[in-house]
Amino acid sequence: MDEAAPHILVVDDDDRIRSLLKRFLKEQGYPTTAAASAEEARGMLEGLSFDLMIVDVMMPGENGFELTQSLRASSNVPIILLTARGEPEDRIEGLERGADDYLAKPFEPRELLLRVRNLLKRGERDAGRRTEFTFGRCRFNPEKGELRRDDEVVKLTSGELSLLRVLVQKPGAPISRAALAEKTSAALDRSIDVQVTRLRKKIEQDPRTPLLLQTVRGVGYALMVD
Repeated sequence: MDEAAPHILVVDDDDRIRSLLKRFLKEQGYPTTAAASAEEARGMLEGLSFDLMIVDVMMPGENGFELTQSLRASSNVPIILLTARGEPEDRIEGLERGADDYLAKPFEPRELLLRVRNLLKRGERDAGRRTEFTFGRCRFNPEKGELRRDDEVVKLTSGELSLLRVLVQKPGAPISRAALAEKTSAALDRSIDVQVTRLRKKIEQDPRTPLLLQTVRGVGYALMVD
């Protein structure tokens, strides 16, 4: 499986559906994590970034509508709502709460896959149209290869520039050392660690306690873009 592939979070209190979706999406090449409740999903979101969420509406406690509306206050992650309630008013409520798509149960896995792919492609197009990324006191233009901190140009080595360009392609999402090494033509995974250390000195307030270019334990690195 491609470690740089979009990471999906499935949130559903039904053990069977949750397991089936996780296995199906993994078979399609998507790293997938599953949560049995909105509360469990929130815990996962504190430590990881996801490229797309599939959320069941009818869950005990905080339901899918409420979770979606809450997430929209701080995140634009694509969300597909799943529910046994297929009435038009339910679909409208889901979209009003901030969902990107809505699929009624029972559904064909292939249809869900198409919707997942369409949303991810739309996200890639939107990211491709961005000419500038901001994080902390920095602004980065990947096309120009220009990094500014407090409006002053920061000099980057070719390795640091390549690393930054790859990281902003998946803002907030963890990318493995192996994937970064491959995409930046670094000779070894260890070379990425060195580049990260150097880049942190240029963008972080305190490089010893990085807030922008974070280490994701057991995975790699993620850049926290505004």
